[in-house]
This record gives sequence, structure tokens and C-alpha cells, in this order.
Amino acid sequence: MTSGHARLRRLARREQPERRRRVSSSGAVSALAIMGLVWGSTAAAETAAPYAGMEDRPIAALSAADVAALEAGEGWGLALPAELNGWPGPAHVLEAAEEIGLSSEQRAAVEAVFAAMRREAVAAGADYLLAERALDAAFAEGDPAPEEIAALSAEAGAALGQLRAVHLAAHLETAPLLTRHQRMIYARLRGYAGGGDHDHHGRSGH
Repeated sequence: MTSGHARLRRLARREQPERRRRVSSSGAVSALAIMGLVWGSTAAAETAAPYAGMEDRPIAALSAADVAALEAGEGWGLALPAELNGWPGPAHVLEAAEEIGLSSEQRAAVEAVFAAMRREAVAAGADYLLAERALDAAFAEGDPAPEEIAALSAEAGAALGQLRAVHLAAHLETAPLLTRHQRMIYARLRGYAGGGDHDHHGRSGH
């Protein structure tokens, strides 16, 4: 065997592991590319049809969970401007009554605020649901005029505003029933930064 043949065989032996590494690496890259294409296609499909399935809702703008919350008079996040600025609401105060250290008089007062809020919220929520159903029906049943849609939209907005006012008013009534120390404990329990140390012209805490 000539020295040239020997060198070729040695070269071939050295290149075999390198070729295997390149093939393996190429296969991994191909697999990742395929996964990327699949993920990208799925994401694109979700982006292209974000409302798929919602066409069967009784009220287009509201999920079943939204409707249930409104019918039950729940807060629905409408009172966040009060809640996150140091004005506790009656429902969460009652939930944390032991940790906050409510007296029997305080508990009775907060329960009265909560009962009134729930009663008014159920009524206001029903008005809002009715307004949203009317807006849906206008599109589902015919060719509504812009003026009609403007009026129905305004009615739905007003109903939602009234519902929000009910919840915010309950926070306004609840905060002064607590001492400053109790409000700080409440804020810590809820995980709010700043401890909720706001002056709401309520009890001094001393």
C-alpha cells in the first residue's frame, strides 16, 4: 500500500466522527426549526382568531363568569381605584375580620354596608346586563342605524357607571369605620405596597 493510500484512509477515519457530529447537529437544528414553525403557526392562528368560540355567548361582550359575577353583585374589579389607594371594601374587610381585629360594633357596621352594597349592585348589574343584551340584539336582529347604536352604547355605559358608583361608595363608607392601624394591617394582608397609611378622616387608631 502506498503512503498516499494510507494517508487517505487515516483522513477518512478522522473525518467520520466529524461527519457524524455534523449530521447530529444538522438534525437538531432541523428539529428546532420544525418546532419553531409549528409554534409560529399555532401562535399566528390564535392571533388571527382571538374571538373564536365567543360567537355563541348570550351577551357578546361578557363571558359566563362575568354574567354570574354581575348577577351576584360581586365587585368585578370596578372599585380598584378605591381599593388600591387605601380605601378598603366591605367584602374583603369581612373576610379578614379576625386578622384586622374588628370589634363587634365594627363588624356589624361593615356588614350593613356590605348588605346595602350587594342589594344595590345586584339591581345595577341587572340594568347593565339588560343594556348589553339590547346592544347585542340591535346587531343580531337587523341593520341598526348609527344613532340607535350610539344611544344603546350610551345606555350601557351609563348603567356600568352606576354599577361602579355603587361599589366605590361602599369603599367610601367602609374605610372610616376602621382605625388607621387596621387599614395598615388590611393593606399588608392584601399585599399592597405602602401599607395603606392614608388619612380618610376616620378613627385615629389611638
